[in-house]
Parts: sequence; structure tokens; C-alpha cells
Amino acid sequence: MNAATFRRLALELPGAVEGSHMGHADFRTGGRIFASIIDEVEGPGMVKLAPEDQSRYIDEWPDVFSPCAGAWGRAGATYVRLPPARAAVIRRALKAAYNRVRA
Repeated sequence: MNAATFRRLALELPGAVEGSHMGHADFRTGGRIFASIIDEVEGPGMVKLAPEDQSRYIDEWPDVFSPCAGAWGRAGATYVRLPPARAAVIRRALKAAYNRVRA
């Protein structure tokens, strides 16, 4: 997994668009951010999961997912380490984040 694949997977979701926030690429639906790429070269990415989804992803794939720092992390913001990640897992995490912000 690399930033280009993460981007492609995020933009496959219906109505997803790329924007920019605080100097890095983000992915939105309905004007709301559901994911971002923190660093285009090395990652990580970030997905906005529900806290219970965040726990499940971290438990199942601790080498890929970790909570973001502080209140953002407690609210479900989750780092994605791109090099060890598999597309199928990231596709599911992106869809969960996308569905969360659409609700």
C-alpha cells in the first residue's frame, strides 16, 4: 500500500472528492472529511472511524492501525501505516469512515 493506492481507494467511494486541509490531501463526502494522507511519500494515512470500529481495527491489525493523539484519537481518528497495509482492509476502513461522516 502506498499513498497513490490509498487515494484511489478513497476516491472510488460514491461522491468522494479530494481536497486539502492543513497542508495535506483529504477525502470528503458531503463536505465532510472521512480520510486524509498525512505524508505523500511515506504516509501515514488517517481514517475517521467510530471509536468502536477503531478498537476493532487496532485489535485485528495492530501493525497497520493506531489511534491519533489526544481527543482526535479518542473520537476515532485513526492512523493507517501504509506500507504494511493490504488494499482489502483499507477499502473496508475507508468505507466505514465514509459511512460514518455521511450519517
